[in-house]
Amino acid sequence: MTQDVEMKDRTAPSNSVSSTGPSTLHQLKEIASLIETGSYTKEVRRIVRAIRLTMALRRKLKVPVLSAFLDFALVPVSEAHSRLSAYLPKEDEHDMEVDTATSADQAPVKHLVPELEIYCYLLVLVFLIDQKKYNEAKACSSASIVRLKNLNRRTVDVLASKLYLYYSYSYELTGHLAEIRGNLLGLHRITTLRHDELGQETLLNLLLRNYLHYNLYDQAEKLRSKAPRFEAHSNQQFCRYLFYLGKIRTIQLEYTDAKESLLQAARKAPAAARGFRIQCNKWAIIVRLLLGEIPERTVFMQKGMEKALRPYFELTNAVRIGDLELFRSVAEKFAGTFSTDRIHNLIVRLRHNVIRTGLRNISISYSRISLADIASKLRLDSANPVADAESIVAKAIHDGAIDATLDHSNGWMVSKETGDIYSTIEPQIAFNSRITFCLNMHNEAVRALRYPPNTQKEKESAEKRRERQQQEQELAKHIAEEEDDDF
Repeated sequence: MTQDVEMKDRTAPSNSVSSTGPSTLHQLKEIASLIETGSYTKEVRRIVRAIRLTMALRRKLKVPVLSAFLDFALVPVSEAHSRLSAYLPKEDEHDMEVDTATSADQAPVKHLVPELEIYCYLLVLVFLIDQKKYNEAKACSSASIVRLKNLNRRTVDVLASKLYLYYSYSYELTGHLAEIRGNLLGLHRITTLRHDELGQETLLNLLLRNYLHYNLYDQAEKLRSKAPRFEAHSNQQFCRYLFYLGKIRTIQLEYTDAKESLLQAARKAPAAARGFRIQCNKWAIIVRLLLGEIPERTVFMQKGMEKALRPYFELTNAVRIGDLELFRSVAEKFAGTFSTDRIHNLIVRLRHNVIRTGLRNISISYSRISLADIASKLRLDSANPVADAESIVAKAIHDGAIDATLDHSNGWMVSKETGDIYSTIEPQIAFNSRITFCLNMHNEAVRALRYPPNTQKEKESAEKRRERQQQEQELAKHIAEEEDDDF
């Protein structure tokens, strides 16, 4: 603490460090002390807390502050110090002189722990990405991964998972994501052998993202099916896994499983992760339309999502009406949005659903109608619309979408009278699905219950109860902050 006070007094005349340096640098030193304590005591929760505090400081990081912290945390003549200092942008000579004078009065850490060195890599990498210096960030992340391969400590696993994430992100920003696929597979194998389950979760999601970025859905499914699965350690990584799983299932035409995964990912994601929840809702809307369902209006009116989901609202309206011309105009109007969201091929699949919905409406409205009128109402623009209408009606009857008969000789479609649906087993199926959902939710709620210790043995005093409730509130607050920071 004496050294910190002396440093603040001596650097007060400097304009570059006096405004943001002392407070931010002091907080970084406290984080370094927290990491050292966690390393010596083997407490991973301290490392997690250090990362959470760092993400709250990332917007305040400046080059003089980082240089001063590197001088404090690393040995000035070490390889890591020289490498990380080279990645930082050059400042004015006056600022550098102040930093040099500041670091000269500081004693380096006597016993440098590997966790602190990895933390310095992470700090510099986050700063470079925020400053949009992506090439330097790519080089820094590659150097950090090389250093990580030589470390096998459980207290490094949390820092390593963050470095894996930014390693892939930096290459994605520069458009060279395919180059690191082999390295990610190798890192996944290393983390599996070291029983680093958090690293396995992170790397599996990064590999799935890598494959899906290049539309390699078959390879992604093979990796996902053969990768070891275990209880999720991070809610953020589990949400990402569900999202990628939903995308894979959608492409494989397994819409029911895809809908369940996407909706679960959207529900589990924290409220602050608006972009992620918007993507989940976009894919879930398309999947529900492909299943023949019409999403509720409240899905499109969620706070902060109205503008992003507007194209999907108009698309849903066209599918609901069964108007092929309106569907075509909406697809053309928002073609750029659908291509950016990478679901344009799913929009093409929806055309058949629009035709089937329109045909179902026609069969309900008319007891008998000619095929020519059906082609006109469906707005089929093919060379032979009557023949196309006949094949569409025949397929719909075969699939059970409509209850009608086809008169080939007269060119008619004759609809059968609508029977009493309550005489069928459909109400039973609907009630059974609802009951199953309620029972599963009840079982999950029971499993999630927490009981205070020694409830029957002794009654806790009012003071102890207040202390326990305060600790629980602080823990819940830290968990919420961690979820918001990770997204």
